[in-house]
Amino acid sequence: MFRIFLMFSILMYPSPVIMTAPLVSVLMPVYNAERYVAQAIESILNQTFSNFEFLIIDDGSTDRSLKILQQYAARDQRIRLHSRPNTGLAVALNEMLQTARGELIARMDADDIALPDRFERQVSFLVDHAEVVCVGGSYEMIDDRGRFLTTLSVASDDPTIQQSALAGHGSICHPTAMMRRSALVQIGGYDASLLPAEDVDLWLKLGELGKLANLSAPVLRYRLHPGSVSAQACAIQRQQARKACELAWKRRKIQGRFEADDLWRPGKDRRSRHQFMLQYGWWAFESGNRSTAALYGLKAVCLLPHYLEGWKLLACALLKSLKSKEASLNQNQT
Repeated sequence: MFRIFLMFSILMYPSPVIMTAPLVSVLMPVYNAERYVAQAIESILNQTFSNFEFLIIDDGSTDRSLKILQQYAARDQRIRLHSRPNTGLAVALNEMLQTARGELIARMDADDIALPDRFERQVSFLVDHAEVVCVGGSYEMIDDRGRFLTTLSVASDDPTIQQSALAGHGSICHPTAMMRRSALVQIGGYDASLLPAEDVDLWLKLGELGKLANLSAPVLRYRLHPGSVSAQACAIQRQQARKACELAWKRRKIQGRFEADDLWRPGKDRRSRHQFMLQYGWWAFESGNRSTAALYGLKAVCLLPHYLEGWKLLACALLKSLKSKEASLNQNQT
């Protein structure tokens, strides 16, 4: 009871409480992320919950990432920075896990943006739900320029999350996850042999120790861009996810069915890229971002000018924008 009370006190009043070790350890590997990493770091340092350490490994970057990281490390003592030759994501995460001091482990990617109250919400949830070993959350989708596309709501209950993971889906968005370190250590950390589907394997193994959950409120802005791991290795990711599922089916002695065959990132062919430009554009359109919708409509038209879908998106976005401007002008005149 005292431990729960102490954790609650840290959550509600983080500044006056002095701890020899932080409650949360944030793990962020960085590899050639100079374009986005400053925003990612700022979003962590500006969390409303402050009792954390920020572990960062520069995984052999060849751009300006390390210089940017060193500047932030010199300014905030919560950052523990280490740089060495490239080893890959899973090895870097396991290395940080070995040195992490917090009872809770929060994942963060160098190209995403954590919402300010992410840690506060997730710590509070884990304090109240001792049976949960990992909690993620819904997230906002943004493009490479930070333009808002849509909010993706995810299943919040354990049975649905587990069923989705067993079918190969990413039932918890990896950079939204906060996990109990004891559970991570018990399963042996990340399995590097299942990259780049190490997260699917993680949820399946953690789900065998306790319950999984997602917060219904968004906790992160997830960035879609061509240089991400998911975009570069989407097909391999599906293959590895199948392997992770097959191992889980065997462990759980069940007859599973893999359902995650569809690629969720654009391929290199024009048809695939056209399809995803339409998807991003309609997301933006439904979110009220007409200029962003028009941009993706134009991209779709440029890719496949003979397909009417791109023209339809472009026309809808432009006409709605014109109507909105006219309505605004009429309102100002009255």
